[in-house]
Amino acid sequence: MSRTARTRPRSRTRLRTSLTATALLTAAALLPAPAHAEDVTDYTITVDPRAEGAAIGDTMYGVFFEDINRAADGGLYAELVQNRSFEYSTADNGSYTPLTSWTTGGPAEVRDDSGRLNERNRNYLSLGAGSSVTNAGYNTGIRVEQGKRYDFSVWARAGSGSTLTATLKDAAGTLANARRVAVRGDWARYEATFTATRTSNRGRLAVASSGAATLDMVSLFPRDTYKGQPNGLRKDLAEKIAALKPGFVRFPGGCLVNTGSMEDYSEDSGWQRKRAYQWKDTVGPVEERATNANFWGYNQSYGLGYYEYFRFAEDVGAMPLPVVPALVTGCGQNKATDDEELLERHIQDTLDLIEFANGPANSTWGKVRAEMGHRKPFGLTHVGVGNEENLPREFFARFERFRAAIEAEYPDITVVSNSGPDDTGTTFDTLWQLNRDGDVDMVDEHYYNSPQWFLQNNDRYDSYDRGGPKVFLGEYASQGNAWKNGLAEAAFMTGLERNADIVELASYAPLLANEDYVQWSPDMIWFNNHASWGSANYEVQKLFMTNTGDRVVPSEASGTPDVSGSISGAVGLSTWATSAAYDDVRVTAADGAPLLGDDFSGDASQWTHSGGGSWEIRDGQYVQTDEAAENTLVTAGDPAWQDYDLHVRATKKSGKEGFLVAFGVKDTGNYYWWNLGGWNNTRSAVEQAVDGGKSTLLSKAGSIETGRAYDIDIKVRGRQVTLYLDGQEWGSFTDDKPAEPFRQVVTEDDRTGDLIVKVVNAQPAEARTAIDLGGVRTASTARVTTLAADADAVNTETDTPVTPVTSTLRGVSGGFTYTFPENSVTFLRIKRR
Repeated sequence: MSRTARTRPRSRTRLRTSLTATALLTAAALLPAPAHAEDVTDYTITVDPRAEGAAIGDTMYGVFFEDINRAADGGLYAELVQNRSFEYSTADNGSYTPLTSWTTGGPAEVRDDSGRLNERNRNYLSLGAGSSVTNAGYNTGIRVEQGKRYDFSVWARAGSGSTLTATLKDAAGTLANARRVAVRGDWARYEATFTATRTSNRGRLAVASSGAATLDMVSLFPRDTYKGQPNGLRKDLAEKIAALKPGFVRFPGGCLVNTGSMEDYSEDSGWQRKRAYQWKDTVGPVEERATNANFWGYNQSYGLGYYEYFRFAEDVGAMPLPVVPALVTGCGQNKATDDEELLERHIQDTLDLIEFANGPANSTWGKVRAEMGHRKPFGLTHVGVGNEENLPREFFARFERFRAAIEAEYPDITVVSNSGPDDTGTTFDTLWQLNRDGDVDMVDEHYYNSPQWFLQNNDRYDSYDRGGPKVFLGEYASQGNAWKNGLAEAAFMTGLERNADIVELASYAPLLANEDYVQWSPDMIWFNNHASWGSANYEVQKLFMTNTGDRVVPSEASGTPDVSGSISGAVGLSTWATSAAYDDVRVTAADGAPLLGDDFSGDASQWTHSGGGSWEIRDGQYVQTDEAAENTLVTAGDPAWQDYDLHVRATKKSGKEGFLVAFGVKDTGNYYWWNLGGWNNTRSAVEQAVDGGKSTLLSKAGSIETGRAYDIDIKVRGRQVTLYLDGQEWGSFTDDKPAEPFRQVVTEDDRTGDLIVKVVNAQPAEARTAIDLGGVRTASTARVTTLAADADAVNTETDTPVTPVTSTLRGVSGGFTYTFPENSVTFLRIKRR
């Protein structure tokens, strides 16, 4: 965000049109009181309704669901029992056992033997006579609401007969009348229904047995699921997603797709638990679906599987967009599978997936779909192959095999490739060139950057080749859930819409986060076991997704001056999950004058420790010894330093990564660093941190050797930086893009004829703006929707400062003046006459 825009507008010329905008309202405070001149910046927006703008497809904005942050089990999947099938394992998480989330009373044992329910459901619970087992659910416990019904089920076996008693309770007592079922004979499914007599967030489900019995698949579902679907979805979460009116649903990942073993779940493969997500594991009866370790550190039951994903996409009116493994792992694993038989099997699995989605009910896989309750095909049109692969040539060779097989049998399916995990760099460039040369239809881009990056890169797609592949922006976010993050994303989204002829699909990521199980942040929708709330980013997405329009109406806006001097700051050393030693640190001014020198022959008094880890002087080196610690930053020097040369000698001692050498350090949230051997020692990059959010400025593949000393040199001149590794130039960049806080786009809705003027003012000053509609005849009023809040505001369960305010604006004509509030996103819907 440009702080200089507050006091220095580009032009103070008198606006030619000056109709006062008067708000009538649902909200009296929509338009702020007149501001002092120094707090207002003047802008112009000029619309050209006669020019041809890009068409915007109905599917442009969608959602990406990945089972991260407990988004599936304990989240969107409505099952209230955690570890219902006793399948948790240390393969999922080092702290897990088959009885995680359970407590037992009396003799009870989890078994893995031939008495199991079926081959893919390996574990079951053996209860002695008079024993019981109690489940704690997720978060604080099992959530029940007074008067609502909950469906209990269990698979059980009892040779001589037994009575199972199921109860719902919390610390204060019972939550529903107990239910009893008589069990006799081999495995069978038993059911009962509870009606809650009280509301509680801390419920427990207990099952007691009068005689010896074995149990599996102990389940409790709210009757009130989304659209009443069996094996269904949690209603409040599904409704929040549906309210976005997504054009597509991308699933199931993400890193779940391209990490782990590519083998199946079978005796031949040793019942591998750390597998890539494979769709055939997730369909059919839930008690026969495989279990798996989740890449993000827990178990995934696959109760929410491919059938449920397709059904959910249909229920919300969205296009399904599944992603399948390409047999090249990513997300720090970076291995290519060379097993030809395995590759052919996965290609056939993908063809079978298309038949499952689209085939007639009498086809092999269409019959499976029909037997699950959906005779009508789902209408699959797009399939993604792979996700963020860091081995571009290996990935693309396999991608072409998938694409050739799919196109031969299903020529109408769009096969989506990708460009790796970054918005720039060697992998990105190589993959894009391969995709262009291979005449790929669509390329999936992913990036997570700072708010400043999003403000700087509104024009990212302006220069993309109009004759090349289309872009699917499958994952993006600005590294935070504060309103300043939503503002930056909104500014960027105006550029996506302006380039809708290139960017055909876009989805923020990740979608969901359980507040007690967070592996990744930021996230769009947050929840616990009893409530859910949309982040500030959610409100931005919803506003754009429900007011997209059908075509862009070309327009231009004046800009905000950006005043930026030379890169300045102190220097720093850091590590990430690595122990490293540093020596011979020298900082020299451009004229050769020494600014800092430290050979660590004495103490470390010149350095300030602001991060984690453990630093000490050892054998004339400055050593960070904790190989588990992340971001161990120590700094030295003057934050005002400019135009200098930094030299460091670095040696990796042990651990997962390499070195982090910082420059331009203002404070712990604002700096640049050269990350050598990052991302599990697979690549190196220059990253810029602004207010704690990082963006990648330059990236290349490469690794750092343990025990080898490297000479690192960084030359800073103005806003130009050149980097040298062992005396050879590694790369350079110029950080001179303005972070423009005032962005806009205009679209037209074919159905209503509305012009939709979308304006983002991501600065702490009002933006008084002359809007020229280019002679279009319009109604005299407009419907206004505004999101405005303090830049650091965050939506929570109990407080949602970022929420839309609607109003009516009078005085609209071919030209009028409107003052956009500070830190705001405003949509004006103006009807044509």
